[in-house]
Order: sequence, then structure tokens, then C-alpha cells
Amino acid sequence: MKQVRNISGTMAPLPRSNVDTDQIMPKQFLKRVERSGYGQFLFHDWARIPGGGLDPGFVLNRPEYRAARVLVSGPNFGSGSSREHAPWGIQDWGFEAVIAPSFADIFYSNCTKIGLLPVALPETDVTRLIDLATSDPGAAVEVDVEGQTVEAGGRQTRFEIDPFTKFRLLEGLDDIGLTLRNIDTISAFEAARPTFLPTLG
Repeated sequence: MKQVRNISGTMAPLPRSNVDTDQIMPKQFLKRVERSGYGQFLFHDWARIPGGGLDPGFVLNRPEYRAARVLVSGPNFGSGSSREHAPWGIQDWGFEAVIAPSFADIFYSNCTKIGLLPVALPETDVTRLIDLATSDPGAAVEVDVEGQTVEAGGRQTRFEIDPFTKFRLLEGLDDIGLTLRNIDTISAFEAARPTFLPTLG
């Protein structure tokens, strides 16, 4: 995955609590084996009116929010099933970070493993960001992973992130990348392995 250091752009406000993964990425779209192509299905049911047409009032269908890089929503974001497709869809749409007062644990972990930054801020700060993005769709936000800050509307707020997750994001290391950091040790172990033992080859 790519390094995640600074994220700058505009925000898309989604002022809803308990946004679950079945709303983020409905189950009928969990058929792809690759990680790409899920953005078109993001919030599928909310984004459409009865009959299947796009709802022009839904935030992601509004042209002023189409280029937003940060999604701002309510508490307990990503609850429900543990499907990885939910963060895949958010990232594939073009979002680089999600800001909310709280996240479901598995969703949070799944985000960090693909380089989608989940930022937990106090609810009052999240409400302020939602209000700012609603009143001014062009309002800029900047998220600094190294400094652990979110700055928008002339105010800066610090967020917490555990050191190991922060390291992975800054270095762009997914699970495979972490393993490959030890490739010399792995290769040495394989080379010393007795030939009479079973192999996968």
C-alpha cells in the first residue's frame, strides 16, 4: 500500500450514526475477488431512489462533494459484519480518510491494512466538521499523520493512533509488506531447511 502521511482536500458530510458495513457495501456486491471496482457500489441503497435511479440529494451524488477526499460521519462507523469490502469501496471511491467519533474495531483495523486512514475525534469536533462541510463544500481539511492533527476552518484538533499502526501507515506497509521486511531471514531459513522435509513446490 502507499504511504499515508498527509491528506488534503475537501470533506463529504454523512451525519448518520451506526453506519454499518451492509449499508457501506451491500452484500450483493461481494462477488469480486480483486479489491478494485467497489466504489461504484458505495452506499448503494442510500444513493438511490425506489426504481434504481440516483438520488440527487444524497451527498455522494452531489457534484460539489464528488471530489471530496475525507468522509465525515457519526459514531460507531463501520459496525455490523467484518467484510473488508466496506473499506475497499470507500477507498475505491476516492476517499483517503474517514473521520468519526468512533469506529467498529474490525472496520478500523481493516482500514489501516489498506492505507485508508480512520480518525477518531470527539463528537463535538466531528459535528463542527460536518457543519463546516455542509455550509461550505469547498472547505479544506488537512490531516497530518505524523503530527496526529486534523486542521479545518482555522482550528486544529489532535487525534490518537497507536504507534505500530502509525508506523505502518507512514511507511506504507500492509501485512505482506511487513513480512517482506524479513525476507533475508525467511530466505536463510528456507535455505537451511532439510531437503527430506515436505515442500510446497
